[in-house]
Amino acid sequence: MFDIGAFELILVGVIALLVVGPERLPKLARTAGLWLGHARRSLTTVKQEIDREIKAEELKEILRKQAESNPLNAILEEDGEIRSRSNQSSSGSGARSAAAVRDANDNATNADQP
Repeated sequence: MFDIGAFELILVGVIALLVVGPERLPKLARTAGLWLGHARRSLTTVKQEIDREIKAEELKEILRKQAESNPLNAILEEDGEIRSRSNQSSSGSGARSAAAVRDANDNATNADQP
């Protein structure tokens, strides 16, 4: 990632030894390692969250495209229109049938009276 070789690591170690001293160098190395580990974990967490969000957006897009191109939706909408027309026409014919029955009853009642 940073392209650091063995020579560069030895050079950094010697400079740190000269600047910090031999008593504090192990503590400094441990602290630096802890900070580096923390930074790596944070970076990994951020990467995972970004990947999850990208995958979620891709899935949403796929589902949207699938819903748009699904022929079953068009069939169901057409079926719903046919059913609503059928219900409207059957309710109208039911009213006509009821009127015909009333007329027949009225005619029968009027025929019985002299």
